[in-house]
Order: sequence, then structure tokens, then C-alpha cells
Amino acid sequence: MTLHKEKTFLQKLISQKQLVFMSVPLMLYVILFAYVPIWGWTMAFQNYKPARGFFQQEWAGLRWFTFLFTDPAFLRVLRNTIAMSFINMAMGYITAIVFALLLNELKKILFKRVVQTISYLPHFLSWIIVTGLVATMLSVENGAVNDLLMALKIIREPILFLSVPKYFWGIVGFTYVWKEVGWNTIIYLAAMAGIDPALYEAAEIDGCNRYQKMGYITLPGIKSTIVIMMIMSIGHILDAGFELQYLLKNGLIQDVAETIDIYVLKYGFENFNYSLATAAGMFKNVVNISLIFIANTLAKRMGEERLI
Repeated sequence: MTLHKEKTFLQKLISQKQLVFMSVPLMLYVILFAYVPIWGWTMAFQNYKPARGFFQQEWAGLRWFTFLFTDPAFLRVLRNTIAMSFINMAMGYITAIVFALLLNELKKILFKRVVQTISYLPHFLSWIIVTGLVATMLSVENGAVNDLLMALKIIREPILFLSVPKYFWGIVGFTYVWKEVGWNTIIYLAAMAGIDPALYEAAEIDGCNRYQKMGYITLPGIKSTIVIMMIMSIGHILDAGFELQYLLKNGLIQDVAETIDIYVLKYGFENFNYSLATAAGMFKNVVNISLIFIANTLAKRMGEERLI
């Protein structure tokens, strides 16, 4: 029985050899850039010196992990990373669903496509351009935000937003939403397109208005997609970003702007402590992977769709 199954599997491989050959470059790419670099995690357990060979390195055990969890600087950047990640996830998650619902209610197809195209165009801008726009709009001299707030009599004098720590996390959140909300709505709109139109027709006959249709048909229809996207978002809870924070931070807001990725850059390339930087990066990846499995298990126990 087993031989028969193996033979059948080999026959399928032979019959689909074109697809197998097409997948080889992708498999090599994943192995080369996703799995081979894991070997570098050994540096987290060494006092790594670039000039020495692998067998000449001095092993340090868990020294660098102990240093991480007792280092006030790392605990501070961990706090910043989690806070900004939660803000980005909450704002981006909610705004993408709401925006997709609103777009789905548009009846004029041409107008809907124009709005959708305009909304996801910022996704293709580099973070360098985006940070330049943000810095210009928030500047004291001729900054659009300050001019608008003063015109509305909300403030009396311009505010140097990028020098006040309490504003920074909000600026990061709004910038992320502006850049990514249009792109994030695409998958929800695709899920909405798969809902049976007969359900809307039946609801309209029963006297449901647009809000009731959204609440009783559209949202339940994309529930599985929402859960899957939530699981994937939880798996990136320690990926608050790098470019935006690195380019906007300055000495006045450094304590609230640095993330784990900036911490890794500082110790790895500025202080040449590759072992500590590797330990921090390893910690981030292990936590992210663990959170994916935890969220996936909880979704399974609650009877929801799951990623794995």
C-alpha cells in the first residue's frame, strides 16, 4: 500500500515536472536567503570576532541574552517597539477594514477605482520620501499642519512636533496608516467580492439598510480573512519599523523613537558588537514566531480560521 502511494506520488511529480522545475529557483531563493543565514545565530552565543574562524571563536553561552534583559536601553527600545507596533496594528487594521467597507458600498465603479488607486499609491513611495513629506508638513515654518491648526484657532503658535516626545508615536501611527491603508484594503475587497450577491438581494427585500447589510452580511462574509490577517499581524508585533523611526528621530525624541532594529544597527555596526546585535535580532524573531503559533492555536480553539 505504501509503495503504491509512493509510486503514485512519483508519477505526479513526473507528470508535473514543468511546475517542479519552475519552483526550483524559488526553493533555492528561500533556502539561500531564509534558512542558510540562520547559521549566523551562533554568534549570539559567542564573543564573536570577525577576524577569527568559526572554531576559533570564544563561546559565551547565554551571556548576551542576560545582558539584553538587564540593559535599560534594550528594555526601553522593547517598550517603544511594542507600543508603536500596537498603534500601527490597531490603526492600520481598523482603518483598512472600515475603508474597504466604504469602498465596497460605492456604486459608481469608475469613482471607486479612482479612489482605490489614489489610496494605495503611497504604498509605492519609499520611506525616505515619506519621511521628507512628514517632516515638511510638520515643520514650524510653512508647515501645512501648523498653518491649518492656527487657521482653525486650535493653537496660537506653531508646534515643533518632531521635538515633542508625546507626539512621536501618534505621528508614526498616522504616517503608517496614510502610506499603507489603501494597500491593506485590497485583500478585504477581494474577500468581499466572493460574497454571494443573492444575500444582499435577500437582505434588501427584508428591508435592511446599508449599515445592516455591512453588519450582518459583509463583515461575517470576510470574518475568516479578518482572523487570518490578525494572526499575521500578531506575528509582526516586534516589527514596528526601522526607516521611519530612524529618519525622523533626533536627540530630543530619541528615548521614544528607537526600536529593536535601530538597537541592532547601533550595536552591530556602530559598536561592532555583533554578538549582542545577533542576540537581539534572534530574540525578536523567536518571539514573533512564538506569537504566530499562540495566535493560531487560540483561533483553532475558538473555532475560527487559522493560518497553519
